[in-house]
Amino acid sequence: MQEIFSTVDHPDLLVGLGAPDDAAVYRLDDERALIFTTDFFTPIVDDPYQYGAIAAANALSDVYAMGGTPLLALTIAALPPDLPLEMSGEIMHGLAEKVRQAGAVIAGGHTIQDKEPKVGLAVIGLAHPARLLTKAGARPGEILILTKPLGTGCITTAAKRDQAHVAHISKAIEWMSRLNREAAGIAVSLGAHAATDITGFGLLGHASEIAAASQVTLHLQFERLPWLDGVRDYAEQWIFPGGSIANREAYQDGVRFDGDLPEAAQMLLFDAQTSGGLLIALPADQLDAFAAGMAACMAPWWPVGMVRERESTAILVTP
Repeated sequence: MQEIFSTVDHPDLLVGLGAPDDAAVYRLDDERALIFTTDFFTPIVDDPYQYGAIAAANALSDVYAMGGTPLLALTIAALPPDLPLEMSGEIMHGLAEKVRQAGAVIAGGHTIQDKEPKVGLAVIGLAHPARLLTKAGARPGEILILTKPLGTGCITTAAKRDQAHVAHISKAIEWMSRLNREAAGIAVSLGAHAATDITGFGLLGHASEIAAASQVTLHLQFERLPWLDGVRDYAEQWIFPGGSIANREAYQDGVRFDGDLPEAAQMLLFDAQTSGGLLIALPADQLDAFAAGMAACMAPWWPVGMVRERESTAILVTP
């Protein structure tokens, strides 16, 4: 089946199955490219409204990661038949409010019955064909920027085990519900060409995809990385989701850790995220302008490393 799909080709299909990007992109004309993506998952929080909001922010993030603006969304939902109507209504309310915040609209969707809830969106956005953010656009000398703190997989797993502090859960939910809109728009306006959002493959997994597609090495400085409150303590207790373990097995061969970094700290870099921030490769001469733009809209960001010429490994992590 993969061989059948891989033969599909069209001159206006700018991003498709051949690239490990965050969404498909189809050129409509010289000024407009259509971005199309879908994402959905099972609940990671107890509150139905928050679950819907996080699921929406997560799906919308793929459009931002490609440098686009969301326009239209369809809901995707698999819900238990005995789920109280008020709970399903709150899930949909969370989805709709977040889509509205992004300036897009929900125009319909599809729901089926399932034993465990699964909710998300199919999203269409627009971008300029020459201003796309892709994983293949990183160039040596560019600065790596992250727009949300890390550790959602660790904290939500601790919450499922009733081992997480309420304040830590609340802060993680707040970050997962945030849109990546401002950072994407500013990065595109300043000539950035490479980005991805940090989700299920963790920071090192998604960074490895940029390194492979761009044929570069990404140098990450651990001390510069932002972390959610409490996550370092949970990591010391080895509270990680199964996806984080799988990420380490899949990507560790392409990572070199220089310096004395404890195993729990290394593991955090593989932590499977939900609705994480953007990892952006920004031209170094645009860093001050990016800082000014983000400050003007009171949006957070952290410089976490730089892009280097391709070396023996995809990722270099130093203290």
